[in-house]
Amino acid sequence: MTTIIDGKELAKKIRGNLKIECEELKNKGIKSKLAVIMVGEDPASKVYVRNKSKACENVGIEYEEHLLNDKITQKDLINLIEKLNKDKTVNGILLQSPIPSNLDINEAFRKISPEKDVDGFNPVNVGKLVLNQDTFVSCTPYGIMKMFEEYNIDLAGKNVVILGRSNIVGKPLIHCCLNRNATVTTCHSKTQNIKEISSRADILISAIGKAHFVTEDMVKENAVVIDVGINRLEDGKITGDVDYENVKEKASYITPVPGGVGPMTIAMLMNNVIKATKRQNGMID
Repeated sequence: MTTIIDGKELAKKIRGNLKIECEELKNKGIKSKLAVIMVGEDPASKVYVRNKSKACENVGIEYEEHLLNDKITQKDLINLIEKLNKDKTVNGILLQSPIPSNLDINEAFRKISPEKDVDGFNPVNVGKLVLNQDTFVSCTPYGIMKMFEEYNIDLAGKNVVILGRSNIVGKPLIHCCLNRNATVTTCHSKTQNIKEISSRADILISAIGKAHFVTEDMVKENAVVIDVGINRLEDGKITGDVDYENVKEKASYITPVPGGVGPMTIAMLMNNVIKATKRQNGMID
């Protein structure tokens, strides 16, 4: 019997708990605020930013938006980040990606204060994740880890195969899983025999952005299948990397798209903002 991992319901539960925490902070005179920077007019980014704004409103986190023209210079972008770093009313800073190719996103991530880096992309926080130290973890991998916890899926000793090696999902996921004592294999565009490797996975995580790439013959019987992909089909429908209808008959656990990993990403962003607020007010060692 396959268990469908309900990311939407779990995210709702997490946001509910965070709303209580946010109220408790307010009762102590502490407000929590997220500042989001978006450069350009990327349509998908607009949707993501709008969803983050709604989530902040739902939890009780103040929201500040900086919409920048795509002609902005690197210097002006860095100046804004440094201004937000110094602003004591701002607890978390998020730079929405992608940004125009003429700008250096890695330099921008380096400039965001590690204490306010709620997206987990500053090299200091990435390094802490590698060393298995308490830090801000990139929100999508963090959400996946929370799913494993909620559904009592133990990673210790399991063969985990991750399809994709992006800085946002694939690479942080490697260390999240290693820190849970999994044996991790990463596949990417240069990997040979992906089907052979994936079919040995106890836990298969796909984050490559190719609709229905993961077929039934790539999945081990009773494997846990986590689909991070969000792909738009010609008819406008959203689908994942996994051939869901066929694979779900073989999996022990599986995430749907939509309604799986996506809602968890924003929930964990809210979690990181509350965590940053507590840290900055001396409430977390």
